[in-house]
Amino acid sequence: MRYIFGPIASRRFGMSLGIDLSPDKKSCNFDCIYCELEKSAERDTIENPPKVKDVISEVKDAFSRFDFDVITITANGEPTLYPYLKELVEELNGIKEDKKLLILSNSSTISKKEIREALKGIDIAKLSLDSVIPKTFKKIDRGIKNIDINDIVDGIKKFSKEFKNELILEVLVVKGINDKVEEFRELNKAIKEINPTRVDISTIDRPPAYDVQPVEYEKLVELSRELESQHIFIASRKDLSAKKESYTKSELLKTLSKRPFSDEDIKNLLDDKSKEIFEKLKRDGEIVEKSVAGVKFYAKEKK
Repeated sequence: MRYIFGPIASRRFGMSLGIDLSPDKKSCNFDCIYCELEKSAERDTIENPPKVKDVISEVKDAFSRFDFDVITITANGEPTLYPYLKELVEELNGIKEDKKLLILSNSSTISKKEIREALKGIDIAKLSLDSVIPKTFKKIDRGIKNIDINDIVDGIKKFSKEFKNELILEVLVVKGINDKVEEFRELNKAIKEINPTRVDISTIDRPPAYDVQPVEYEKLVELSRELESQHIFIASRKDLSAKKESYTKSELLKTLSKRPFSDEDIKNLLDDKSKEIFEKLKRDGEIVEKSVAGVKFYAKEKK
């Protein structure tokens, strides 16, 4: 197979069959300091892009060989640089059966109307938004010269109004770069206007292209508290032994009314006594469960 890979297990999306739209070389208009791919000059085109029919042929073959939950459009770089994206999305929707169609994008092209039109056929759009502060954005995402973070934010806001399916924003935190409370307060202003389905907060967990460092899980939790009234998933591959929080019943209900907790939050943030209180609140119907783009969240029941 030339254009597909996997399936790969994802805690957030289930088993994922990947499509790589730039298999020959990295094709990206960003050169992010945390990228797991090799360093490279930014470019805004994909050389020798695959034909739609060839990608579809491989995906059809995968249906007969593998069991998976989502088809993930990605690239050795940025998938929205693919010139036949709208056609590909339409063709995939014609054969996907009960699978969901997911795209992983750095958001760089979302200000373009034709890209937003192409993405309307996606079931789950996951867009990066590491910073809304221009100086920080340039330092962390290192975009090609004509890319402006204000245009990206405006484009995401427009897309969120047009898009009928699940919109996920991902913020990747790098130590000493975008790990300040002030960064997240500015993000909060933009995210409230965007109103995404979910916000994923993560840090470096694979060898990066540049000499940069991750932040601790506890730091991600601290920063996440600056994002108001959002479904937040804090990603971590580690078996965490962080200090667990102790909540009374009223404290837990108040917290869940402000910010729903995911299964990961329950596991990593609550001590044993708080978990007992949480389970009783669930049984009594004071906490409701909701699935958001494949992740379970728990919030205070609204009366």
